[in-house]
Amino acid sequence: MSASRPRSRAEQGELDVPAEKLGPTGRPYRDIPDPGPRDKHGPAVIIAMCNQKGGVGKTTSTINLGAAMAEWGRRVLLVDLDPQGALSAGLGVPHHELDETVHNLLVPPYAATDDVLMRTRVDGLDLLPSNIDLSAAEIQLVTEVGREQALARALHPVADRYDYILVDCQPSLGLLTVNALACADNVVIPMECEYFSLRGLALLTDTIDKVHDRLNPRLELGGILVTMFDQRTLHSREVMSRVVEAFGDAVYDTVINRTVRFPETSVAGEPITSWAPKSTGAQAYRSLAREVIAANERTE
Repeated sequence: MSASRPRSRAEQGELDVPAEKLGPTGRPYRDIPDPGPRDKHGPAVIIAMCNQKGGVGKTTSTINLGAAMAEWGRRVLLVDLDPQGALSAGLGVPHHELDETVHNLLVPPYAATDDVLMRTRVDGLDLLPSNIDLSAAEIQLVTEVGREQALARALHPVADRYDYILVDCQPSLGLLTVNALACADNVVIPMECEYFSLRGLALLTDTIDKVHDRLNPRLELGGILVTMFDQRTLHSREVMSRVVEAFGDAVYDTVINRTVRFPETSVAGEPITSWAPKSTGAQAYRSLAREVIAANERTE
């Protein structure tokens, strides 16, 4: 790996942008307006939050992106598609005690989606929770007709109520993740700013391409979210440089820095936007929500 990142066009003088105004990605921040109000809701844009590597901030990003979108007046549904139930736990839900979860939506006898749906402490933010029962779903789905479309069928009855549905995928590329990709409009990839995370992106983007070609032609890469970034370390800056070099504008301007705040919010069972609303982490996710909303509502 190179000892220093390639110089951006701004740094080379091709753009009239002072170096001190460049973002962590090495390029100037894009001009993204605040989201405007909505006079109606739905149909939902479905976003799969996906990375087969664990520990990259995927669940944290799903919770806080959803909460920040709700602050911008969007109605958001979070779907916990990980048998570990970290998303549900992160919102203060005693998921181990639940009788009906996402598992009951995917395999027969099917539960009604409204029977599983839960409201959260955040206005405009709802949840389809999960627990360890979901671990059996992949085995049970193998013999089902249309097994890749099980999640799409479960979300269909409620999709018109929401502006966004964020699906927190498990850290693997198994059948549950394929279900998320098969019904999603785009994919957001949270990626730890670490070399081994970078290596896994090629496999993930290859899977996205295959699902696009074989199951879901509307599926697109929404963007790559760099997490756990530490501007002080050469390693973080080198990895950032490589990601931007490979994926260009697909990398969000917003970067999530390392902070002890996020583990604290998991214990508190609420998003950082409400637990520590003035923190840099909360501001970062509000900025990310602005980017995601602008990308998905640009034609409206």
